[in-house]
Amino acid sequence: MAQFCCTSLWFASNGVMEELIQSFQLLPSALSHLTSAVQFGFISGTLLFALVSIADRYSPSKVFLLSALFGAFFNVLLIWRMNTIVSLIGFRFLTGFFLAGIYPVGMKIASDYYDKKLGISLGYLVGALVLGTASPHLLKSLDIFPSWRYVVYSTSILACMGGLFIFLFVPNGPYRKKSQQIKLSSAFNVFQSKKFRGAAFGYFGHMWELYAFWAFVPVLLSTYQSFHPEYDINIALTSFIIIGIGGLSCIIGGYLSHSYGTGNVAKFALFLSGLCCLVSPLAFMINTPFLFIAFLLFWGMVVIMDSPLFSTLVAQNAPPKLKGTALTIVNCIGFSITIVSIQLLNILSNHWSATYIYCILALGPLLGIYALGQSKFNP
Repeated sequence: MAQFCCTSLWFASNGVMEELIQSFQLLPSALSHLTSAVQFGFISGTLLFALVSIADRYSPSKVFLLSALFGAFFNVLLIWRMNTIVSLIGFRFLTGFFLAGIYPVGMKIASDYYDKKLGISLGYLVGALVLGTASPHLLKSLDIFPSWRYVVYSTSILACMGGLFIFLFVPNGPYRKKSQQIKLSSAFNVFQSKKFRGAAFGYFGHMWELYAFWAFVPVLLSTYQSFHPEYDINIALTSFIIIGIGGLSCIIGGYLSHSYGTGNVAKFALFLSGLCCLVSPLAFMINTPFLFIAFLLFWGMVVIMDSPLFSTLVAQNAPPKLKGTALTIVNCIGFSITIVSIQLLNILSNHWSATYIYCILALGPLLGIYALGQSKFNP
């Protein structure tokens, strides 16, 4: 619940992007700029948190609470009537910075509580992240608020609630091993293990595709509707369902990993999502909205199914006293990659046909499968 509430901050601006563009007279490119600002803030936060081992040296629950409160504060500043594209990018950056104390720290807390069933635990946790990320689209689609600003208010209130949930009800876990000192090299020494590198590089390939797909789901739907104007699609609600259904697949993936092996299920999910990238141009030719949306729903499931599995592999192959640092630095690098893929899609959309640009996302799953194959994880 805490992870769901707090990660609603992530796509708060995406959920009201049209209104932000109209209210502050922004260019359409604001979508990629504001999304990348959150990612860049998250990267900066995770890098700092990893270098000084914040989650391993201090109580993760307290770090989570403070991060949630600061993230909620900078998120609500989106409603400031004097905003410009510069201030909006700044506020999204700071929101992303404090998300670094929420997502990877939440995984650290889970790894402090679970050992044998960590895959299932992280499946639920990342599932909550997915629903939280999608929630601004749902809030927007409900059409119950007199203004888009109430969507922003709601996500900030949820984040504060999530921080309090963790602080009040989730103390330090039984498997927590506290690190006593700062070792700046620790964040990079974890890569000395071959299996850790395999898990990390598999995750990097997965991240190349994931957030670019999520950010462009409304664009995918708008593009399809422009090709088939006879159909009317509720883009906000459909975007929520396409992104949110991934929460279910995270949980399914967690259970499957105990029967078929974490690495095997991750590779299979990467294969399916990469296949979706490659066949996406054909999907726009479908003259039935139901089938097109079904295709995106399937893509929305397989694109995220492997995320908790990679986090499990990272946590299991990191030194026990550096689990939090390992998860954080891998997140840092992974989210750096998302900026490149999001901006690349933005650039390609100005030069290529809108139906072909998503094929480039298949590079991530391809490299991820190769990395997992090289590490030869046991079932």
